[in-house]
Amino acid sequence: MGLTLTEKILKAHLVDGEFVKGGEIGIKIDQTLTQDATGTMAYLEFEAMGVPRVKTERSVAYIDHNTLQSGFENADDHRFIGSVAKKHGIYFSRPGNGICHQVQLERFGVPGKTLIGSDSHTPTGGGIGMIAIGAGGLDVAVAMGGGAYYITYPKIVKVELLGKLSPWCAAKDVILEVLKRLSVKGGVGKVIEYTGEGVKSLSVPERATITNMGAELGATTSIFPSDEITKQFLKAQKREDVWTALSADDDASYDEYMKIDLSKVEPMASCPHSPDNVKTLSEIGKMKIDQVSIGSCTNSSLLDMLKVAYILKGKTVHPDVSLSIAPGSKQVLNMLAENGALGVLIAAGARILESACGPCIGMGQSPNSKGISLRTFNRNFEGRSGTKDAQIYLVSPEVAAISAITGVLTDPRSLGEMPDFKLPAEFLINDNMIVAPVSEKDMDSVEILRGPNIKPFPTTTPLDDVIDCKCSLKVGDNITTDHIMPAGSKILPLRSNIPAISKFCFTACDDSFPERAEKLGKSIIVGGSNYGQGSSREHAALAPLHLGVKAVIVKSFARIHRSNLINAGILPCTFKNECDYDKINQGDELVLSNVRDSIEKGSDLILLNKTTGDEIVLNCELSDRAKDIVLAGGLLSYTKQNLK
Repeated sequence: MGLTLTEKILKAHLVDGEFVKGGEIGIKIDQTLTQDATGTMAYLEFEAMGVPRVKTERSVAYIDHNTLQSGFENADDHRFIGSVAKKHGIYFSRPGNGICHQVQLERFGVPGKTLIGSDSHTPTGGGIGMIAIGAGGLDVAVAMGGGAYYITYPKIVKVELLGKLSPWCAAKDVILEVLKRLSVKGGVGKVIEYTGEGVKSLSVPERATITNMGAELGATTSIFPSDEITKQFLKAQKREDVWTALSADDDASYDEYMKIDLSKVEPMASCPHSPDNVKTLSEIGKMKIDQVSIGSCTNSSLLDMLKVAYILKGKTVHPDVSLSIAPGSKQVLNMLAENGALGVLIAAGARILESACGPCIGMGQSPNSKGISLRTFNRNFEGRSGTKDAQIYLVSPEVAAISAITGVLTDPRSLGEMPDFKLPAEFLINDNMIVAPVSEKDMDSVEILRGPNIKPFPTTTPLDDVIDCKCSLKVGDNITTDHIMPAGSKILPLRSNIPAISKFCFTACDDSFPERAEKLGKSIIVGGSNYGQGSSREHAALAPLHLGVKAVIVKSFARIHRSNLINAGILPCTFKNECDYDKINQGDELVLSNVRDSIEKGSDLILLNKTTGDEIVLNCELSDRAKDIVLAGGLLSYTKQNLK
């Protein structure tokens, strides 16, 4: 029996465990990336381990999230990250150099290598044939220190692509089709592997759009083969030497199968407030819009920008619409300036933003109240834009550009014949905004620069044998990390200060939660299915940790957030019978007894609701390693004990 591409790369990197579906494996990590919203904490964690120098082939620290410097906090964090990178062997991508995933794809990604990043959209690297996985900052810190990264051995889904896209239909529409079929929970515990003749019709940026937004499926990652298209892209980036051909064996066996005829894919949009709420443009109709934002790690490549410039050339943005455009990297921005496309965008009335995440994480460009905004981004969770009552639709750059001109949601196929957009034979290479670290012999001369907003990693303690406390909060299904720990320009600057940022924890659901949890001292949170979907931000675990949350009991977890809870030493439990969710209310007094013994033996936990008298059976299925982490009080304590 042949191997899938996923299996080939995982087997080549296996350092612990066996290839048993649902079992845990540890893999060697070749590359890591961080961004500044998660990076400060990741590097504080790395420092706490006492490892002097990163042990990966390449680690890169990017500044792309907290670039709005309205106070000292973000600038201090950038300075801290830059000094840590310089000292400990990490490359530093300066503010303005671009979005981490776009730059990583352009300048550092290598087919067949493994990459984890402290950002949930790290699977972008699957567009060039990497196993690229989003993870919590502490997992990234451990990998930088030479430790393995542990995942559940995934199911592998074959998505066979046939034909080619029709004119003005886009890669964004392909991933929206997958989301429409699978939902935001449909990829949990799975890798999405793209195959078929249709793959050859997609450029690397188009593939990267698809793998990037695969994060919205809840998937471990997504991956395309590395072929001649990949080789051409790397050659144009003057990195042809890192290319290797990679694909699944013809007789590879998959756990699930899906077929997509690209010629039948039509323009679509994710409607508020979930990426899987997908409808065709014809189903939505000619809806009046207020704002258009083009960019993000999903759709900010040179190819995307050239299509947008073509559509906008000689036109003017509709007077009722605000259009902002953020090229994904300095390379993209430079090339737009050189070929004249930037002038076209400006002449049409677009507001050009810096090469950063910006509006995608609520960092500026919030829509007007009750505004309808078309965005080429990957998430449209309620309130994520910075305007709670805004209606956010996720669309392709083609849909966004034509709609910005007409003022209503418009099908780009109305543009008629489409030119053959091609990537350049050579990209403009200028890595002057990437700072290399000093040599190991010079590292002691580098001073780590810490600002007053940078606070230590929260203190953790070994798991209690009895957890006796109240339910401080009960929430429903599909709670996102934006609900748990909001982003935005007011909150993101506090990412390196857990005591300060915890005051905003769950305020999207309940303004009184932080104060209530702090007064209780210790508590339990109860939630529904797919709890913790969305961003990889470990702050959604660290803030509850600071507020005394000892356990989270839900119907089901999203992968990264569950890992982050384990890493923080918070007990992640699920209801054995989901109907028991209804037997707990906020304020109920709950008792978990014999916790340590139950965890060690792998037996069910019995939760006593002292308020109602109900006994509820809970699952807490953990690998042997995860048990040890939880018992130790979190991954940092565990790593200090075990990583030599």
